[in-house]
Amino acid sequence: MEKQWNDYMIAPVQAFRLPAYEEIPEVGLYLEQTIKYINRYLAPFPEMALTASMVSNYVKKGVIPGPVKKQYGRDQIASLLFVAVAKVAMSMEDIAQMFGIQAQTYSYAVAYTYFRSELENVLHYVFGLKDSLDYVGKESTQAKTLLRNLIIAVAHKLYLEQYLSILKAQNRDQS
Repeated sequence: MEKQWNDYMIAPVQAFRLPAYEEIPEVGLYLEQTIKYINRYLAPFPEMALTASMVSNYVKKGVIPGPVKKQYGRDQIASLLFVAVAKVAMSMEDIAQMFGIQAQTYSYAVAYTYFRSELENVLHYVFGLKDSLDYVGKESTQAKTLLRNLIIAVAHKLYLEQYLSILKAQNRDQS
C-alpha cells in the first residue's frame, strides 16, 4: 500500500516539466492556442490550469502585457506559466509585485530560466525525490530568494492537497 501511495504522490512530479525558454514558441499564439499550450505542461497539477477568462483578466489588470495583434509571444507565455504556478499560493496583486521585482533584476529569459529550474528543484525535494535543494543560478539576489520561497509555498500546498486527496479517495473506497 505504501508503494502505491508514494507512486501516486510522486507520479505528477516526475511527469512535470516546463519548456525551456528557447522551446516556448517565438511566433505568437492566439488565446485558445496559448491556453492549450500552457495547460498541456500543467496537466500533472490541475490546480495550475488556466482558462481564457483568467488570461484576459491578467491582461486587463496589467499583470501581464496584452497580446500583440491578438497573439501571445514567448515572454507573455513564460509570464503566464509563472502566473499559473504562483496563483496556487499568491494573490494577483502580489504576483504583479513579483513581476516588478523581477523586471528590475532579470530579463524575461533569465527570470523564467531561474523559475523553471527552481520549480523542478523544489518540487523534487518536497515530494521526496531528492534529499536536498540545489543552489540555482550563479548569484544571490533578493529576487531569487523571493522566488524560492514562493515556489516552496506552492510545492508544500500541492503536496498537502495531493496527500489529502488520496486520503479522501481511500476513505470513499472503504465506505
